Amino acid sequence: MTGGDFRERFLEGDALGTWVSIGHPAIVEAAARAGFDFVLIDGEHTAMSLETVADLARAAAAAPGELAVIVRPAWNDPVRIKRILDIGVDGIMVPMIDTPDAAEELVRATRYPPDGERGVASGRAAGYGQNFVDYVAEGHRSLLTIAQIETPTGVEHAAEIAATDGIDALFVGPADLSASLGVFAEWDAPELDEAMADVIDAGAAADAPVGTLTVRESDVADRVERGFDYQIAGKDMTTLIETGERIRETYEESVSSRE
Repeated sequence: MTGGDFRERFLEGDALGTWVSIGHPAIVEAAARAGFDFVLIDGEHTAMSLETVADLARAAAAAPGELAVIVRPAWNDPVRIKRILDIGVDGIMVPMIDTPDAAEELVRATRYPPDGERGVASGRAAGYGQNFVDYVAEGHRSLLTIAQIETPTGVEHAAEIAATDGIDALFVGPADLSASLGVFAEWDAPELDEAMADVIDAGAAADAPVGTLTVRESDVADRVERGFDYQIAGKDMTTLIETGERIRETYEESVSSRE
């Protein structure tokens, strides 16, 4: 874990991450060398095991600089969440948080009794027992807890979710939100624009940063202009495929022009 500096910068809206869906430590090392502040490791829509997530967290700790790790579990499930947190990560981002009750359940899953229901353990997060007492008493409270807003219901309750004690930030999931609004992949649809703006306003009212995913470099400036505080920019697999396509196209054009 990278400590309080990253948390402070993140909460100030001064952090840039990138999306990791390939479960290999080299991807995390590349993100560190590119200068990203954090990686988002996707455990919802990938085949990564818990052991793989742990290996990626260790790769981040060993990489140059201070690369933070935020993990997305498959669901708002306290069992899944506690196992990820025991690995020793900097934060967790949970999908489909639609109501204040769901937000409170998420916070309880990250907190030890009497404030929550997280099971006590002396894993990597607690220095394998060396920092056990301090981590259980206070250290675990430094974890970033991010709620994903991905449905009209989530947008409707975004202000209450953002104001929930223990929720640090919101994240707009653009693909799911566009689908739930009936405008899937219509990134300029007025309905999606309005929903995003509503979430940004809700975060601002609660002093909670709001972020989103920008798969392509060309969209980064637009999301800044819209008012998002932080971004997870670039997806490893998309970057590999689209860079490969551009290289192939350049080669084919060069060969064609020679003939």
